[in-house]
Amino acid sequence: MNTLSLSFTSHTRYEVNAVKRIYNRWKKYFSFFRLRLVTGLQYRAAALAGIATQFVWGFMEIKLFYAFKTSDPDAFPMRFEQFASYIWLQQAFLALFMTWLMENEIFDSIMNGNISYELCRPVDIYNMWLARSFANRMSRALLRCVPILLVAFFLPAPYAMTLPPDILSFVCFLISMLLGLTVTIAICMLVYMLSFFTVSPQGLKIVFVMITELFQGEVIPLPFFPPRMQRVMELLPFASMENVPLRIYSGHISGNETVRVMTLQLVWIVILIAVGKLICRAAMKKTVVQGG
Repeated sequence: MNTLSLSFTSHTRYEVNAVKRIYNRWKKYFSFFRLRLVTGLQYRAAALAGIATQFVWGFMEIKLFYAFKTSDPDAFPMRFEQFASYIWLQQAFLALFMTWLMENEIFDSIMNGNISYELCRPVDIYNMWLARSFANRMSRALLRCVPILLVAFFLPAPYAMTLPPDILSFVCFLISMLLGLTVTIAICMLVYMLSFFTVSPQGLKIVFVMITELFQGEVIPLPFFPPRMQRVMELLPFASMENVPLRIYSGHISGNETVRVMTLQLVWIVILIAVGKLICRAAMKKTVVQGG
């Protein structure tokens, strides 16, 4: 009995120590996340301007597609209530999924040599920028989403945002939102890492932004594309950004299809982060900072 007790105690102590080691390893990145989140929440005036812009833009987009539906109802691939919810969620959480919201501070540090200060820190630069990107996007979204959603729910039909079909859809929506945010940041991290190999990151940034805006459903929701093209687009990583969570919430994706698209999100997260870390490792071996 004493032997079993000692064995159990040793095993418990080993698990506690393992948890402490993991916590100590990632504590510094939580600190970067917390500091950037608190800093981002201070820009309230910019958030108010963004709320007004996003609300007007969302209403204009809904009116435009309403005219399209009125002219040819059979060609509209979604119920209009689903489409309205899609657009209002897109505007409320714009900061989570838009790739043009990359951090210029990171690009500047790469171009002007201030990256040397980052490299002096005892941290993994990929993980540090990943944590900062999460905080930066979440702070922007937190300041903007609530007013937009509140107004959207009280608009007259059919322009109003509706509730999800059931509680399971809402839970899947929240999980898929986090996965979609991770995919978005992982794609942006690729742009940061590839910038180490370019003279200027502007061309690279423009190309990535144009591709992601089209293929993630920002300009036109993916259900409006021709069926063959849509099937191909849904397999790309860009479709795992805002397209999946917004369509889950509206009920346009449900049942077994929800499991499939969320699994695809996880697969792309693993692939994109692995590729990003490989490029980061190659960039760190060749980075040269001149001056002093």
